[in-house]
Amino acid sequence: MGSEDSSTAAQSQSTNEPTVAIAGAAMKGVIQQGLVTANRLISDKDGYYAPHRQAAKPVLTADDGSYEWHLRGKADSWALVELQANDNTRMLCDVVPQCDQNGANPVAFGQPMALDSDFSLRGAGDLVTETINLTPLTHLAVALAERSADGFSPEALSASYGTVEGWFGLAAGSLRLPPPDLTRLEDADSVSADALQLAVANAAFLALVNDSARWDSISQVLNNVATQVTETGQISMMGDDTNVALADLIEVAAVQAAELQVTVDSSIVSQRLGLIKTRSVHHLKTIADVYEDSDTTVAETGETANDTTEDTSSDTTTDTVTDTTEDTTGSVEETAGTGGNTSGDTIADTDTGTGTDTSDTSTTETTEEVTIAANTALLSWTAPLTRENGVSLAMGEIAGFEVVYGTSAETLDQSIDIEDASVDKLLVEELTEGTWYFAIRTLDTDGNRSRLSEVVHKQI
Repeated sequence: MGSEDSSTAAQSQSTNEPTVAIAGAAMKGVIQQGLVTANRLISDKDGYYAPHRQAAKPVLTADDGSYEWHLRGKADSWALVELQANDNTRMLCDVVPQCDQNGANPVAFGQPMALDSDFSLRGAGDLVTETINLTPLTHLAVALAERSADGFSPEALSASYGTVEGWFGLAAGSLRLPPPDLTRLEDADSVSADALQLAVANAAFLALVNDSARWDSISQVLNNVATQVTETGQISMMGDDTNVALADLIEVAAVQAAELQVTVDSSIVSQRLGLIKTRSVHHLKTIADVYEDSDTTVAETGETANDTTEDTSSDTTTDTVTDTTEDTTGSVEETAGTGGNTSGDTIADTDTGTGTDTSDTSTTETTEEVTIAANTALLSWTAPLTRENGVSLAMGEIAGFEVVYGTSAETLDQSIDIEDASVDKLLVEELTEGTWYFAIRTLDTDGNRSRLSEVVHKQI
């Protein structure tokens, strides 16, 4: 790209002064031909950090959203990077099935669309250790840091990045991850669930334009939220006639994860998108609970916790059977079973629908009678905790389960995915007459699978 090459060269020519390269990507989805500038963050005698402006031509983002900027001097400070759109800037639509435009035809998923001159993104980072990516969420983090008494100090920026991650239910450090292109997920098996969740959260700002007649462009949505953060250090939880609601952004993120799941062929990516949907729903529930108990804003704090699947055990909305015993060994009660399960694997119910587990000497578990249809099998299990490659799996890494079953122990050709780590029971329905065999495997947060449990069976 001629203009990009010349502008990069112009930054470093005719000087013996050392330079440091800043690299990153502008993603909401991919932003092409965006104008990028970078400036060191320098403190004054009072310890207030502000950008040290330098005269240099902007560089342009490439077709994949990437940029590289050469800054004069050593890699011994932090930098603020800014992107500005102009008439030539394009963004790939990363909202399924399309991106609506005010006064123009919708743009199909994966196709480029114009951005108005009000669109901008900012991000910041340490020149020594980091690339600096530009997304709607980094933009909000910079806006929050700007409120600090120390300006854009490293401490203020680090804290604000963590706070924004908490607002959107992201794992710590997610805003530093390379954001993937949601329009090219066919090659994304190596992309972590946390990076995918970051991309989906960023896509929500554009998806909200589709879902609300109030907003005509992503610029309006992003500027509204950034203004909230700049003026108050907060985001409105439930919104009002003026402000974008955090709850709306989380809700459309959950919807987008589900929509994207339908479009991908990779089972690994599909599993991760299912996990993201579950995380978003749980985080939305957390927001709703906080809203009932407090005011209507998410404050300038990291205490709106990162909501991952480790927290799902506190959500009892999916529980249909009451567990009246405490299991300290990780084994699971038989809601209805044939007897003890010492291997920690799958248990199938008997025809009578009753059972007592006496195999675990640390607990005594007597279950109540459960009535089920004759053509169903009620399963309960403890999670297999060894991955297919032999590496152990921690409980906090569990994203869900896959139940496989069939009419032969060697051919378990039917499956049910469970996108909730807190589930430990399943009723399999509409089974035909004969003997059915069942097993389960655990799915982790990166889409990897555990080894298959022991196979159990039931006569229908």
